[in-house]
Amino acid sequence: MANQFRPDQSDFLAHFASGGEPVGKKDAKNPIKDKVSMTAIQRLISILTEKKIIASTMPWTGSHAVCFTECPWSSLLDHTNNYSPYGIGFSKKFIFAMNGSPVYYVRADQFKKQQWHDHLKAFATPFWPKYRPKSINSKVKFIDCDYLHEREWRVPHDLSFEYHQIEFVILNTYEDMAQFPKALKDAIGREKFLLMDNYKMIEKLWPVHNLGI
Repeated sequence: MANQFRPDQSDFLAHFASGGEPVGKKDAKNPIKDKVSMTAIQRLISILTEKKIIASTMPWTGSHAVCFTECPWSSLLDHTNNYSPYGIGFSKKFIFAMNGSPVYYVRADQFKKQQWHDHLKAFATPFWPKYRPKSINSKVKFIDCDYLHEREWRVPHDLSFEYHQIEFVILNTYEDMAQFPKALKDAIGREKFLLMDNYKMIEKLWPVHNLGI
């Protein structure tokens, strides 16, 4: 594998389901607004049953996309605190073939100057970190916005897939695995299911990443 000697990189991307309101909830036409009542695990089951991740409304541009992270396992515990411990993973090769790519992190004082093509809007997100000089705030009014740590990729449309294209499915606990629909476990393959509980135990016994769990 190209990144086998780079623990800070991965050949895989993960999409994590979230419960509650979608990020673009103010968009009455958000394609996932009807899933507000679902928990994160229910959304994951829905994705796997339909073999499709529905693109949702992106902040700032109003475009629709499916979001992924290329965070390695050493960072996923923290990442799941912001979303959920329920996800699905694919290879970068597959996501790239489906028109996916890393997002464009653009300084907020440059963001509105860009003339985004409709095909590119889905990949754009502002970048306005807390460590910016205070003197610049009088020139540009914008909230703190720094998602570099998510190392995000996006696909600018719904993502359909087949079970053999799934690299892994992430659940939280052994109980989740026991109660997960048998038909999905059989179709996907139990060997592809990863439990966050296992990784939490590894970090507890060998806390090399000092995540304070």
